[in-house]
Amino acid sequence: MQATVRKLSINMKGKKGVIILGSARGDGNTRKIVNMIRANHKNLHFINLCEKKIGYFDYEFRNQDDDFIPLMSEILEYEVLIFATPVYWYSMSGILKNFFDRITDLLEIRKDLGRRLNGKTMMSISCGSNAEILDSFSIPFSETAKYLKMNYWGHTHTWINAGKIPVEVELQLEKFLIKLR
Repeated sequence: MQATVRKLSINMKGKKGVIILGSARGDGNTRKIVNMIRANHKNLHFINLCEKKIGYFDYEFRNQDDDFIPLMSEILEYEVLIFATPVYWYSMSGILKNFFDRITDLLEIRKDLGRRLNGKTMMSISCGSNAEILDSFSIPFSETAKYLKMNYWGHTHTWINAGKIPVEVELQLEKFLIKLR
């Protein structure tokens, strides 16, 4: 089964969406991108993973007292999940990787929550130091969506120059996020 990549003409009116920031720095460059998105899409809610206590995945499920399960209960109220991450060593951030690894909890001990991911929509946004990004960067997002039977609306890469969002990035983001209108 393949994740569905939707075209830009999708109308999201009435659907609830959330941006999930997975950065070790809550006020870094990726946050600048998220802030710009939220300024133009005021209906998007926001979750900052660095403000949560989310342990790593372990096979004994010893992290059940952390914030992951309550956070997932909150996230599952949204229909569109947008993951925003800096590029760390050619991949998503460690904090977001831990979050993705913990989805296993939903497949093993909280199947009631895991089943609710089916049919939801996922998007991903990365922010790096330049315009270069490997095509393979989005694979963990698209394959996770496919495995969980979610719709994958795609990935876009952004960057910051001299502390500012380039006009090229603004235009690219607007084209990418037109799906939310």
